[in-house]
Amino acid sequence: MITKKFIRSINIKSPSDALDILRQIGVDEPYGIEAMMPKMFHYNILLEDVECKVANILKQEMLSLGGDVAVNRGSVSCSVDKTDALIMGTLKQLCRLSEKILSQPFRLKAISEKLASLIYNSNQKDYALKTSRREIDINAGSLVMGILNITPDSFSDGGLFKTEDEAVEHAIQMAEDGADIIDVGGESSRPGAEDIPTEEELRRVIPVIKKLSEKIKIPISVDTTKAEVARAAIDVGAEIINDISALRFDEKMSEVAKNTGVAVVLMHMRGTPKDMQTGELVYKSLLGDIIKFLSERVEKTQMNGIARDRIIIDPGIGFGKTAMDCMKILKHLSEFEILGRPILTGVSRKAFIGSILHDKPAERIEGTAAAVAVAVMNGSRILRVHDVKQIKKVVSVVDAIMRS
Repeated sequence: MITKKFIRSINIKSPSDALDILRQIGVDEPYGIEAMMPKMFHYNILLEDVECKVANILKQEMLSLGGDVAVNRGSVSCSVDKTDALIMGTLKQLCRLSEKILSQPFRLKAISEKLASLIYNSNQKDYALKTSRREIDINAGSLVMGILNITPDSFSDGGLFKTEDEAVEHAIQMAEDGADIIDVGGESSRPGAEDIPTEEELRRVIPVIKKLSEKIKIPISVDTTKAEVARAAIDVGAEIINDISALRFDEKMSEVAKNTGVAVVLMHMRGTPKDMQTGELVYKSLLGDIIKFLSERVEKTQMNGIARDRIIIDPGIGFGKTAMDCMKILKHLSEFEILGRPILTGVSRKAFIGSILHDKPAERIEGTAAAVAVAVMNGSRILRVHDVKQIKKVVSVVDAIMRS
Protein backbone atom coordinates (compact mmCIF):
# COMPACT_ATOMS: atom_id res chain seq x y z
CA MET A 1 0.00 0.00 0.00
CA ILE A 2 1.35 3.41 -0.99
CA THR A 3 0.78 6.18 1.54
CA LYS A 4 0.04 9.55 -0.04
CA LYS A 5 2.23 12.30 1.35
CA PHE A 6 0.32 15.33 2.60
CA ILE A 7 1.44 18.94 2.77
CA ARG A 8 -0.28 21.86 4.47
CA SER A 9 0.38 25.33 5.82
CA ILE A 10 0.43 25.73 9.60
CA ASN A 11 -1.06 28.92 11.07
CA ILE A 12 0.81 29.52 14.32
CA LYS A 13 -0.73 32.34 16.35
CA SER A 14 0.69 31.74 19.80
CA PRO A 15 3.53 30.00 21.67
CA SER A 16 1.06 27.27 22.68
CA ASP A 17 0.31 26.62 18.98
CA ALA A 18 4.04 26.35 18.29
CA LEU A 19 4.58 24.03 21.25
CA ASP A 20 1.72 21.77 20.14
CA ILE A 21 3.10 21.20 16.64
CA LEU A 22 6.70 20.69 17.82
CA ARG A 23 5.55 18.12 20.37
CA GLN A 24 3.37 16.45 17.75
CA ILE A 25 6.45 16.06 15.57
CA GLY A 26 8.46 14.75 18.54
CA VAL A 27 11.11 17.46 18.71
CA ASP A 28 13.63 17.03 21.52
CA GLU A 29 12.57 18.70 24.78
CA PRO A 30 13.51 21.10 26.16
CA TYR A 31 16.56 22.10 24.10
CA GLY A 32 15.24 21.48 20.59
CA ILE A 33 11.99 23.27 21.34
CA GLU A 34 13.77 26.20 22.97
CA ALA A 35 16.01 26.55 19.91
CA MET A 36 13.19 26.36 17.37
CA MET A 37 10.43 28.44 19.01
CA PRO A 38 12.06 31.85 18.27
CA LYS A 39 12.38 30.86 14.60
CA MET A 40 8.63 30.23 14.25
CA PHE A 41 7.40 33.78 14.76
CA HIS A 42 7.90 36.40 12.07
CA TYR A 43 7.66 40.13 12.76
CA ASN A 44 7.26 43.22 10.60
CA ILE A 45 8.41 46.25 12.62
CA LEU A 46 8.08 49.77 11.27
CA LEU A 47 10.47 52.53 12.33
CA GLU A 48 9.35 55.98 11.17
CA ASP A 49 11.57 58.87 10.04
CA VAL A 50 14.94 57.11 10.33
CA GLU A 51 18.11 58.80 9.12
CA CYS A 52 19.38 57.14 5.95
CA LYS A 53 22.74 56.17 7.46
CA VAL A 54 20.90 54.44 10.31
CA ALA A 55 18.48 52.70 7.93
CA ASN A 56 21.42 51.44 5.84
CA ILE A 57 23.15 49.97 8.90
CA LEU A 58 19.93 48.24 9.97
CA LYS A 59 19.50 46.80 6.48
CA GLN A 60 23.07 45.49 6.34
CA GLU A 61 22.81 43.91 9.77
CA MET A 62 19.47 42.23 9.06
CA LEU A 63 20.69 40.90 5.69
CA SER A 64 23.66 39.33 7.50
CA LEU A 65 21.18 37.59 9.82
CA GLY A 66 18.96 36.30 7.01
CA GLY A 67 16.26 38.98 7.39
CA ASP A 68 15.74 42.26 5.56
CA VAL A 69 14.75 45.90 5.95
CA ALA A 70 12.58 47.74 3.43
CA VAL A 71 13.65 51.37 2.95
CA ASN A 72 13.03 54.25 0.57
CA ARG A 73 14.69 53.79 -2.83
CA GLY A 74 16.79 56.91 -2.17
CA SER A 75 18.12 55.66 1.13
CA VAL A 76 21.25 53.89 -0.17
CA SER A 77 22.51 57.00 -1.99
CA CYS A 78 21.18 59.25 0.78
CA SER A 79 19.29 61.30 -1.81
CA VAL A 80 16.53 61.58 0.82
CA ASP A 81 17.08 62.87 4.35
CA LYS A 82 15.01 60.26 6.13
CA THR A 83 13.08 57.09 5.43
CA ASP A 84 10.65 54.76 7.13
CA ALA A 85 12.24 51.36 7.70
CA LEU A 86 10.29 48.09 7.80
CA ILE A 87 12.32 45.45 9.63
CA MET A 88 11.35 41.91 8.57
CA GLY A 89 12.57 38.87 10.42
CA THR A 90 12.00 36.12 12.92
CA LEU A 91 12.01 36.63 16.67
CA LYS A 92 15.50 35.11 16.79
CA GLN A 93 16.80 37.47 14.09
CA LEU A 94 15.31 40.51 15.83
CA CYS A 95 16.87 39.54 19.14
CA ARG A 96 20.27 39.22 17.44
CA LEU A 97 19.78 42.56 15.68
CA SER A 98 19.03 44.24 19.00
CA GLU A 99 22.24 42.81 20.45
CA LYS A 100 24.40 43.76 17.44
CA ILE A 101 23.38 47.42 17.27
CA LEU A 102 23.42 48.02 21.04
CA SER A 103 26.95 49.48 21.00
CA GLN A 104 26.86 51.11 17.57
CA PRO A 105 26.81 54.91 16.93
CA PHE A 106 24.11 57.22 15.51
CA ARG A 107 21.66 56.61 18.37
CA LEU A 108 21.30 52.95 17.42
CA LYS A 109 21.42 52.11 21.12
CA ALA A 110 18.00 53.77 21.53
CA ILE A 111 16.61 51.70 18.65
CA SER A 112 18.08 48.56 20.23
CA GLU A 113 16.36 49.31 23.53
CA LYS A 114 13.03 50.00 21.79
CA LEU A 115 13.32 46.75 19.84
CA ALA A 116 13.99 44.81 23.02
CA SER A 117 11.00 46.43 24.73
CA LEU A 118 8.76 45.75 21.72
CA ILE A 119 9.82 42.10 21.59
CA TYR A 120 9.18 41.67 25.31
CA ASN A 121 5.77 43.37 25.24
CA SER A 122 4.63 41.54 22.10
CA ASN A 123 5.30 38.20 23.77
CA GLN A 124 3.80 39.14 27.13
CA LYS A 125 0.41 37.50 27.41
CA ASP A 126 -0.03 37.49 31.19
CA TYR A 127 -0.75 40.87 32.73
CA ALA A 128 -0.90 42.01 36.34
CA LEU A 129 -3.73 44.49 36.93
CA LYS A 130 -4.12 46.04 40.36
CA THR A 131 -6.59 48.52 41.78
CA SER A 132 -6.76 50.20 45.17
CA ARG A 133 -8.77 47.26 46.51
CA ARG A 134 -7.65 44.08 44.72
CA GLU A 135 -5.66 42.37 42.02
CA ILE A 136 -7.93 41.59 39.08
CA ASP A 137 -7.41 38.25 37.34
CA ILE A 138 -7.22 39.41 33.75
CA ASN A 139 -5.52 36.29 32.40
CA ALA A 140 -8.27 33.73 33.02
CA GLY A 141 -10.51 35.32 30.38
CA SER A 142 -11.57 38.63 28.86
CA LEU A 143 -13.54 40.90 31.20
CA VAL A 144 -16.89 42.52 30.50
CA MET A 145 -17.33 46.09 31.75
CA GLY A 146 -21.00 47.03 32.07
CA ILE A 147 -21.92 50.62 31.16
CA LEU A 148 -24.04 52.61 33.60
CA ASN A 149 -24.70 56.05 32.12
CA ILE A 150 -26.50 58.38 34.51
CA THR A 151 -26.96 61.05 31.88
CA PRO A 152 -29.89 62.62 30.04
CA ASP A 153 -28.03 62.85 26.71
CA SER A 154 -25.83 59.81 26.07
CA PHE A 155 -26.10 58.64 22.45
CA SER A 156 -27.66 55.25 23.25
CA ASP A 157 -29.13 55.18 26.75
CA GLY A 158 -29.41 58.80 27.87
CA GLY A 159 -32.24 59.44 30.32
CA LEU A 160 -32.88 55.75 30.87
CA PHE A 161 -32.77 55.93 34.66
CA LYS A 162 -35.10 58.38 36.40
CA THR A 163 -33.96 57.65 39.96
CA GLU A 164 -30.82 56.53 41.81
CA ASP A 165 -32.49 53.28 42.75
CA GLU A 166 -33.29 52.47 39.11
CA ALA A 167 -29.64 53.03 38.17
CA VAL A 168 -28.42 50.87 41.06
CA GLU A 169 -30.85 48.07 40.21
CA HIS A 170 -29.69 48.08 36.59
CA ALA A 171 -26.06 47.80 37.71
CA ILE A 172 -26.93 44.94 40.04
CA GLN A 173 -28.66 43.18 37.14
CA MET A 174 -25.54 43.64 34.98
CA ALA A 175 -23.46 42.09 37.76
CA GLU A 176 -25.84 39.13 37.94
CA ASP A 177 -25.65 38.83 34.14
CA GLY A 178 -21.88 38.37 34.35
CA ALA A 179 -20.33 41.84 34.34
CA ASP A 180 -16.81 41.84 35.80
CA ILE A 181 -16.67 45.64 36.25
CA ILE A 182 -19.35 48.36 36.39
CA ASP A 183 -18.40 51.68 34.76
CA VAL A 184 -20.42 54.61 36.12
CA GLY A 185 -20.52 57.87 34.16
CA GLY A 186 -22.38 61.12 34.75
CA GLU A 187 -21.26 63.18 31.75
CA SER A 188 -21.95 62.26 28.14
CA SER A 189 -18.96 61.94 25.81
CA ARG A 190 -21.03 61.60 22.63
CA PRO A 191 -19.89 63.72 19.66
CA GLY A 192 -20.86 67.35 20.22
CA ALA A 193 -21.48 66.95 23.96
CA GLU A 194 -21.00 70.03 26.15
CA ASP A 195 -19.16 69.97 29.47
CA ILE A 196 -21.33 69.95 32.57
CA PRO A 197 -20.51 71.60 35.92
CA THR A 198 -18.58 69.52 38.43
CA GLU A 199 -21.38 69.92 40.97
CA GLU A 200 -23.89 68.36 38.58
CA GLU A 201 -21.63 65.43 37.75
CA LEU A 202 -21.06 64.82 41.46
CA ARG A 203 -24.81 64.93 42.09
CA ARG A 204 -25.43 62.32 39.42
CA VAL A 205 -22.77 59.71 40.18
CA ILE A 206 -21.68 59.80 43.83
CA PRO A 207 -24.94 58.62 45.46
CA VAL A 208 -25.22 55.80 42.91
CA ILE A 209 -21.62 54.62 43.41
CA LYS A 210 -22.06 54.76 47.18
CA LYS A 211 -25.20 52.60 47.12
CA LEU A 212 -23.75 50.28 44.51
CA SER A 213 -20.52 49.65 46.43
CA GLU A 214 -22.61 48.37 49.34
CA LYS A 215 -24.48 45.88 47.13
CA ILE A 216 -21.97 44.38 44.67
CA LYS A 217 -18.53 42.84 45.10
CA ILE A 218 -17.11 43.47 41.62
CA PRO A 219 -14.94 46.54 40.90
CA ILE A 220 -16.58 49.89 40.17
CA SER A 221 -15.06 52.28 37.67
CA VAL A 222 -15.85 55.99 37.42
CA ASP A 223 -15.98 57.46 33.90
CA THR A 224 -14.80 61.05 34.37
CA THR A 225 -12.17 63.59 33.36
CA LYS A 226 -12.51 65.63 36.58
CA ALA A 227 -10.19 65.00 39.53
CA GLU A 228 -12.76 66.19 42.07
CA VAL A 229 -15.34 63.72 40.78
CA ALA A 230 -12.78 60.90 40.71
CA ARG A 231 -11.67 61.63 44.28
CA ALA A 232 -15.25 61.66 45.58
CA ALA A 233 -16.09 58.47 43.68
CA ILE A 234 -13.05 56.68 45.11
CA ASP A 235 -14.04 57.77 48.62
CA VAL A 236 -17.37 55.93 48.26
CA GLY A 237 -16.11 52.77 46.54
CA ALA A 238 -14.72 53.27 43.01
CA GLU A 239 -11.34 51.68 42.32
CA ILE A 240 -10.74 52.48 38.63
CA ILE A 241 -10.66 55.87 36.86
CA ASN A 242 -11.79 55.62 33.24
CA ASP A 243 -10.55 58.92 31.79
CA ILE A 244 -11.24 59.59 28.09
CA SER A 245 -8.60 62.35 28.18
CA ALA A 246 -5.85 59.96 29.37
CA LEU A 247 -5.39 62.16 32.49
CA ARG A 248 -4.78 65.31 30.39
CA PHE A 249 -7.82 67.53 30.98
CA ASP A 250 -7.36 67.93 34.74
CA GLU A 251 -3.81 68.37 35.99
CA LYS A 252 -4.81 67.04 39.42
CA MET A 253 -6.10 63.70 38.09
CA SER A 254 -2.67 62.00 38.15
CA GLU A 255 -2.18 63.04 41.74
CA VAL A 256 -5.55 61.58 42.73
CA ALA A 257 -4.71 58.28 41.02
CA LYS A 258 -1.24 58.16 42.56
CA ASN A 259 -2.39 58.92 46.11
CA THR A 260 -5.30 56.47 46.07
CA GLY A 261 -3.67 53.57 44.21
CA VAL A 262 -6.56 53.11 41.78
CA ALA A 263 -6.19 51.68 38.28
CA VAL A 264 -6.52 54.09 35.34
CA VAL A 265 -7.77 53.73 31.77
CA LEU A 266 -5.83 55.89 29.30
CA MET A 267 -7.84 56.51 26.12
CA HIS A 268 -6.88 58.12 22.83
CA MET A 269 -9.00 61.04 21.63
CA ARG A 270 -8.33 64.01 19.39
CA GLY A 271 -9.76 67.23 20.79
CA THR A 272 -12.76 67.04 23.11
CA PRO A 273 -16.17 65.36 22.79
CA LYS A 274 -17.56 68.71 21.64
CA ASP A 275 -15.26 69.00 18.61
CA MET A 276 -13.67 65.54 18.12
CA GLN A 277 -15.78 64.66 15.05
CA THR A 278 -15.50 68.07 13.36
CA GLY A 279 -13.11 69.05 10.60
CA GLU A 280 -11.03 66.60 8.58
CA LEU A 281 -10.48 63.34 10.46
CA VAL A 282 -7.14 62.60 8.84
CA TYR A 283 -4.14 60.92 10.47
CA LYS A 284 -0.61 60.73 9.11
CA SER A 285 -0.63 57.11 10.28
CA LEU A 286 -3.81 56.08 12.09
CA LEU A 287 -2.38 53.17 14.09
CA GLY A 288 1.05 54.75 14.41
CA ASP A 289 -0.34 58.03 15.75
CA ILE A 290 -2.58 56.31 18.32
CA ILE A 291 0.13 53.92 19.50
CA LYS A 292 2.61 56.80 19.83
CA PHE A 293 0.09 58.84 21.84
CA LEU A 294 -0.71 55.96 24.18
CA SER A 295 2.97 55.07 24.58
CA GLU A 296 3.72 58.64 25.63
CA ARG A 297 0.76 58.71 28.02
CA VAL A 298 1.79 55.40 29.62
CA GLU A 299 5.31 56.76 30.11
CA LYS A 300 4.03 60.08 31.49
CA THR A 301 1.61 58.30 33.82
CA GLN A 302 4.42 56.19 35.24
CA MET A 303 6.59 59.28 35.66
CA ASN A 304 3.75 60.79 37.70
CA GLY A 305 4.00 57.92 40.18
CA ILE A 306 1.28 55.57 38.95
CA ALA A 307 2.54 51.98 38.81
CA ARG A 308 2.59 50.25 35.43
CA ASP A 309 0.45 47.37 36.75
CA ARG A 310 -2.40 49.87 37.34
CA ILE A 311 -2.57 51.10 33.72
CA ILE A 312 -5.06 50.03 31.02
CA ILE A 313 -5.03 51.38 27.45
CA ASP A 314 -7.97 52.17 25.15
CA PRO A 315 -7.56 53.12 21.45
CA GLY A 316 -10.75 55.20 21.63
CA ILE A 317 -13.10 53.66 19.09
CA GLY A 318 -15.34 56.45 17.76
CA PHE A 319 -13.46 59.29 19.44
CA GLY A 320 -12.16 61.47 16.63
CA LYS A 321 -12.21 58.63 14.09
CA THR A 322 -14.21 57.81 10.98
CA ALA A 323 -16.20 54.60 10.66
CA MET A 324 -13.42 53.18 8.48
CA ASP A 325 -10.84 54.18 11.10
CA CYS A 326 -12.77 52.27 13.77
CA MET A 327 -12.87 49.16 11.62
CA LYS A 328 -9.17 49.42 10.84
CA ILE A 329 -8.31 49.75 14.55
CA LEU A 330 -10.28 46.60 15.37
CA LYS A 331 -8.75 44.70 12.46
CA HIS A 332 -5.23 45.57 13.64
CA LEU A 333 -5.91 45.73 17.39
CA SER A 334 -3.13 43.25 18.16
CA GLU A 335 -0.60 45.94 17.21
CA PHE A 336 -1.43 47.67 20.50
CA GLU A 337 0.01 44.70 22.39
CA ILE A 338 3.47 46.24 21.92
CA LEU A 339 2.53 48.68 24.71
CA GLY A 340 2.51 45.81 27.18
CA ARG A 341 -0.73 46.76 28.93
CA PRO A 342 -4.27 45.29 28.85
CA ILE A 343 -6.39 46.66 25.99
CA LEU A 344 -9.90 47.96 26.70
CA THR A 345 -12.25 48.45 23.76
CA GLY A 346 -15.57 50.26 23.69
CA VAL A 347 -17.48 49.23 20.57
CA SER A 348 -20.97 48.89 22.07
CA ARG A 349 -23.70 50.29 19.76
CA LYS A 350 -21.16 52.69 18.19
CA ALA A 351 -21.84 54.71 15.04
CA PHE A 352 -19.46 52.67 12.88
CA ILE A 353 -21.73 49.66 13.43
CA GLY A 354 -24.69 51.81 12.39
CA SER A 355 -22.82 52.82 9.23
CA ILE A 356 -22.66 49.13 8.27
CA LEU A 357 -26.10 47.92 9.38
CA HIS A 358 -28.09 51.19 9.21
CA ASP A 359 -29.63 50.34 12.57
CA LYS A 360 -30.52 52.65 15.45
CA PRO A 361 -28.22 52.43 18.51
CA ALA A 362 -30.56 50.21 20.54
CA GLU A 363 -30.81 47.78 17.58
CA ARG A 364 -27.07 47.20 17.18
CA ILE A 365 -26.61 44.22 19.50
CA GLU A 366 -25.70 41.77 16.73
CA GLY A 367 -23.24 44.26 15.25
CA THR A 368 -21.80 44.87 18.70
CA ALA A 369 -21.42 41.12 19.23
CA ALA A 370 -19.50 40.78 15.96
CA ALA A 371 -17.20 43.70 16.80
CA VAL A 372 -16.60 42.33 20.30
CA ALA A 373 -15.67 38.93 18.86
CA VAL A 374 -13.10 40.54 16.56
CA ALA A 375 -11.73 42.62 19.44
CA VAL A 376 -11.25 39.59 21.69
CA MET A 377 -9.65 37.57 18.89
CA ASN A 378 -7.20 40.42 18.30
CA GLY A 379 -6.16 40.90 21.91
CA SER A 380 -8.72 42.98 23.82
CA ARG A 381 -8.89 42.00 27.49
CA ILE A 382 -11.72 44.33 28.64
CA LEU A 383 -14.93 44.93 26.66
CA ARG A 384 -17.04 47.94 27.63
CA VAL A 385 -20.66 47.19 26.68
CA HIS A 386 -24.34 47.97 27.32
CA ASP A 387 -25.78 44.49 26.73
CA VAL A 388 -23.89 42.49 29.33
CA LYS A 389 -25.86 39.24 29.33
CA GLN A 390 -25.59 38.67 25.59
CA ILE A 391 -22.01 39.91 25.19
CA LYS A 392 -20.77 37.84 28.14
CA LYS A 393 -21.79 34.73 26.20
CA VAL A 394 -20.03 35.97 23.07
CA VAL A 395 -16.83 36.68 25.01
CA SER A 396 -16.94 33.28 26.73
CA VAL A 397 -17.20 31.41 23.43
CA VAL A 398 -14.46 33.43 21.71
CA ASP A 399 -12.19 33.05 24.73
CA ALA A 400 -12.73 29.29 24.73
CA ILE A 401 -11.87 29.05 21.03
CA MET A 402 -8.79 31.29 21.26
CA ARG A 403 -7.45 29.51 24.35
CA SER A 404 -8.17 25.98 23.11
